[in-house]
Amino acid sequence: MKRKVWLYLIFFAVLFGAFYVFLLAMIDSSKSLLPVLNAVKPFSFERQDEQIITEKDVAGKVYVAEFFFSTCDGICPRMNRNMKTVSDRFRNEHDFLILSHTVDPDTDNAARLKVYADSLGANINKWWFLTGSKEDLYKAARESYILDDPNNHAANVDEQFLHTQFFALIDKNGKVRGVYDGLKKDEIEKLTTDIKDLLKEKYQGSV
Repeated sequence: MKRKVWLYLIFFAVLFGAFYVFLLAMIDSSKSLLPVLNAVKPFSFERQDEQIITEKDVAGKVYVAEFFFSTCDGICPRMNRNMKTVSDRFRNEHDFLILSHTVDPDTDNAARLKVYADSLGANINKWWFLTGSKEDLYKAARESYILDDPNNHAANVDEQFLHTQFFALIDKNGKVRGVYDGLKKDEIEKLTTDIKDLLKEKYQGSV
């Protein structure tokens, strides 16, 4: 009788172990639980070194996107001090970037952005400052990175001015996975944690 009980116990232990191994094989432990909020649309902007940057250049990278302007003396300096903290934490991470877009392209050409980037000590290999047409920049902020209400603007883009303190976090496959207040230390800490999480995910191919 005791022998039968032991045989049953061993049988069920082996069965449970096999089932557990099967579950581990089915679950991708590298996949983050962060929700997908949006998908980044194709774009083309000019970097501070006058190179043209498109969505193909960020494919396979985790990156943070923000919108600012170089003459801002309000929230932008605080935002970029916090962004510098993020940049420094991931300075040795090959698969991480920061994309800072100007909302005032009439003022912020590539040369001016280069001076601004240098003033922050930004590494051009990790932190890109981008300019382009106002329409394309604002469209990216609203339709790709969901950093501004698409209905909160005038009909004429020349009469609009976008000013947001929020950062967007994008995964290796061009999906927006989080939005964070760039002025709050606890939000920056959460952003840092989520970046680490997304860096573990696999790149699934071209965007």
